Formats: sequence, structure tokens, C-alpha cells
Amino acid sequence: MKLTILGTGNAKVTKCYNTCFTLNEEDEKEYFLVDGGGGSTILKQLEDAGISWKDIHTIFVTHKHIDHLLGIIWMLRMYCQGMARGQFDEEVRIYAHDEVIRLLRQMSEMLLTPKETAFIGEKVYLIEVKDGEEKSILGHKTTFFDIRSTKAKQYGFCMEYADGKKLTCCGDEPYNECEEKYAVNSTWLLHEAFCLYSQADKFKPYEKHHSTVKDACELAQKLGTENLILYHTEDKNISRRKELYTAEGKPYYNGNLLIPDDLETIEL
Repeated sequence: MKLTILGTGNAKVTKCYNTCFTLNEEDEKEYFLVDGGGGSTILKQLEDAGISWKDIHTIFVTHKHIDHLLGIIWMLRMYCQGMARGQFDEEVRIYAHDEVIRLLRQMSEMLLTPKETAFIGEKVYLIEVKDGEEKSILGHKTTFFDIRSTKAKQYGFCMEYADGKKLTCCGDEPYNECEEKYAVNSTWLLHEAFCLYSQADKFKPYEKHHSTVKDACELAQKLGTENLILYHTEDKNISRRKELYTAEGKPYYNGNLLIPDDLETIEL
């Protein structure tokens, strides 16, 4: 399995793209996209990563914040416009909880043409998932779960991608104990780290209900995580982000700590 990080930043970054990523089996051209970032830059990130939007047939949207949702509208436009022009004929499934599905329907009706929206429900399926519901994604058991966000309803997911191996995405908020059965002993854990703990006074992560590098690393150590990926960060330290975040995190976490840049691919 390969994970391609399309964006690593929080909502207000300008030096990188908002957090979103793809998963695919090595040597397979079918991709699973998680979130879309905040705009049409999703198309550039996919292009720069060498991924055709036509090869993405499954999408999961974690929540309704604009830095995760608006890129999906562009993906919907590409799918529906491609179908209307006879240039794309694959079925597409977009999974999300009820609030996001409702927003995507409403925004599509308001922003896309009737010729385009005609394909929603016919070839492009907006599918509501509930807390604890299982789906097969890329042929692997994937469980969606409510992270009990205090800001906007948000889901994460856990994918069992090989024998005894699982990848858990906790969304973009601090870990909640309700996620333990999914996150514990993860082979790979994706967790937000808004900033360095040493710079918490500057970036004020706790006021925004986010974590620091130290917090995320302490959590991963407690959960028995083999590999930890930190994302959804600030971008003021981006030229030294890997170095600084690694230095702060290592004393608190004994596993494999990764702080990826945009467009970085990780072999799972």
C-alpha cells in the first residue's frame, strides 16, 4: 500500500496545501482520496503527484470545514463534467457522514449545471456512513467512526490493509478515548500536530482544539503505534519542519516518526 500526501497544512497555510491524501495498492492505478483541501489546488496536487483524477473512484470526506470540503466540489465537477462530455464513465463513491453528504448535495445543485448534476445518484454516489459502519475500500475492510469533535461533526477511519496491519486516521482534532479500539496498536497512525509544543504560546493550538508534536507523540507511544505520521501543521516553520518536529517528538515516541512534505509518498 502507498500513501501519497497531497497536502500537510492546516486551514490557513499558504506555503503548502491543506491536509489531504490518497491511498493505493502498489502498482495499481485505483486510488482512495481522503479529503480535498480548500479549492482547485487539489487538481494541481494530483497532477504534480502523477495521479489522474480519473483513477480516483472512492473518496472519504472527514468533515465540513472548508479546508477539507471545497476541493471535493472540484472533484465532483471534474467527474460530472467528464461524464456529460463522454470523457469519463466510471462509477464514483463519496463517503461521509450525514451533514457532509447534505452539504455536497446542496452545493452541487447550486454550483454545477443541470447536465452535470444529472449524474449524481446515477454514476456518482454520495453515500452516508454511520459511526462504526464498515465498507470495503480498495478491497480492504475499512471502518468509519465518529471522533466526537467539539467543533464540527467529524469522522475518522481505520483500514485493515494487510494481515495484522492497520492504518488509522484520527481526523484533524486531538485523539478522543472513544477512538481507542480503532487506534490502539495501529501499524500506521495519522494524527494532527498543529505546532511544536515549544511554540504553543505563539500558535495557541489548545484554543483551536488541536495538538502539539509532543502531545501526538506521547499519544502514539501510549497506543503502541509502530509508525506515526504528523500533519495538519502550521507553515511558519516549513523550511525546517521535519528537523524541528522530529527533534521535539523523538524523546516522547520510540516508533518511526514521519513529518512529510506535500507530495511525499510513503510505503506502508
